[in-house]
Amino acid sequence: STQTRDDIIFGFPSQNKVLLQEVDATPCCNETFMPQTLILASTSPYRRELLSRLGLPFEVANPYTDETRLPNEAPEAMALRLSEAKARAVSGDFPDALIIGSDQVATVNGEIYGKPGNHERAISQLRALSGKTVNFFTGLSLFNCRTGYAETRGVATLVTFRELTDKEIENYLQREPAYNCAGSAKSEGLGIALLSRMQGDDPNALVGLPLIALCDLLRNQGVEIL
Repeated sequence: STQTRDDIIFGFPSQNKVLLQEVDATPCCNETFMPQTLILASTSPYRRELLSRLGLPFEVANPYTDETRLPNEAPEAMALRLSEAKARAVSGDFPDALIIGSDQVATVNGEIYGKPGNHERAISQLRALSGKTVNFFTGLSLFNCRTGYAETRGVATLVTFRELTDKEIENYLQREPAYNCAGSAKSEGLGIALLSRMQGDDPNALVGLPLIALCDLLRNQGVEIL
């Protein structure tokens, strides 16, 4: 059977798994900057909003990718592999495009934390993450369909949880039941109160689309952003 899934990292849909059946066009500003059509291989509205900040014309395509973790695969390696796989998944429909793929994992000591799904698992997850630093690692890939070349980068965002009491965990989940969020917290909401520190090269990376790295990849493919 076919399933549609959004994996949400800290409240942001970051891994969108849907069938490649239709393409939603999202036109943007001035096309004169673009040597090739730009495609965002993601249905995440947050990634779409971030990409729109660059003022480049782009379209949105819905990728279908098997996101199963490979045996003995490191979380970071999985994110890098899936980011490129998502870009390549829609390349058949855009033979002359530049395609952006992105994937994100939340990991501590090699263990991946997914969506808790319910109250009990969310409590367990927040207890496990209390006082720990989580690596929200984003894989970013830009695939040039014209040349067959893909350039991929990894961007880490380290998020440290405070030492949380059971009362704080329960009060938080009652007020903001983040059961659909890996990490069991929404950093853009009340979940920020659970955290003590964030460290990373790009504040957009936690949302799932590191714009600093993306600008670099686009320039490497001849895209004039400014």
